[in-house]
Amino acid sequence: MNATLFCYENTKDSCIKLYRSNTALLMLYVSCVLTIVFTVIGNLLVIIAVSHFKVLHSPTNVLTLSLAVADCMIGLFILPFSSVRSVESCWYFGTSFCFFHSGLDTCLCLISVFHLCCISMDRYYAVCDPLLYPTKVTVSVAFLLAAASWIIPAIYVFVLTFSRMVEEKMETLAPELPCLGSCQLVVMRLWGWINFSIFFIPCFLMLGLYIRIFFIARRQVKIINSMTENNTSLRNGSISKRERKAAVTLGIAIGIYALCWLPFVIDTIIDAFFNFITPPLISDFLNWSTYINSACNPIIYGFFFPWFRKVLQIIFTGKIFQPGSSLINLYKE
Repeated sequence: MNATLFCYENTKDSCIKLYRSNTALLMLYVSCVLTIVFTVIGNLLVIIAVSHFKVLHSPTNVLTLSLAVADCMIGLFILPFSSVRSVESCWYFGTSFCFFHSGLDTCLCLISVFHLCCISMDRYYAVCDPLLYPTKVTVSVAFLLAAASWIIPAIYVFVLTFSRMVEEKMETLAPELPCLGSCQLVVMRLWGWINFSIFFIPCFLMLGLYIRIFFIARRQVKIINSMTENNTSLRNGSISKRERKAAVTLGIAIGIYALCWLPFVIDTIIDAFFNFITPPLISDFLNWSTYINSACNPIIYGFFFPWFRKVLQIIFTGKIFQPGSSLINLYKE
């Protein structure tokens, strides 16, 4: 039997520290480091690609770039501290920084979700109204959408974190606040429902838009196919391939988002009404599932495109440092 461990030895009201062997600690830290590296480097590559190559300066890629910045910040400023908290099962960075870290964490995750919604709306408009899309959805409009996706979550988190209502609630629940070495903010039922809506509604929005995009794309392909009588079998083969690829891409985008976020959001509602009954290990796992979404976004919105594979080749061969590399046409076969 191992003696009871505490986050802060010889300190009153210290949290109990979960015992882990050195091997378990090493494996957990390696896993966390790999997640951080993958999140940061993956999103950094998207940032470099869209920023450097002028052919990529489109409205959709402006949103993709802004999304990558938010996800990269999660990897740089949130995950290192969350890793220590998860592996050591203690928070060693002080109460004030816990408040700041939790607020920034919520803000950046919300920013990421808002960008995913904007990208889905951008693609929906591009498919549904392709003639007016270039004039209506410009780079300036994309910048405004990206700015709104940063500002709205920032205001929401500021009100959530620093409003007097939250302060009073925390004072009321002072005896129930977590022990020393924990980093858990009090969440009221009202905020639980708001968080549920602000994360759950985007999932249905993206699901509806992507399903609509898929069916419209299929209808357009059928129209083109009916107008072209020659090379029917070849054309049908290529159409079938494009449809399958579109279905797989959209399914992965929706599936990963739902898989990463829905368990966390549902747990938030449960905790808001049942006084945080979720065990710490499960809560921590659900928290990390939302971080995984930031690591997956570069795959969904960058790595699936042929131009991104060309960018990787240009970067890793050093051609990006050559004069005029920003003018390379990445769409040229």
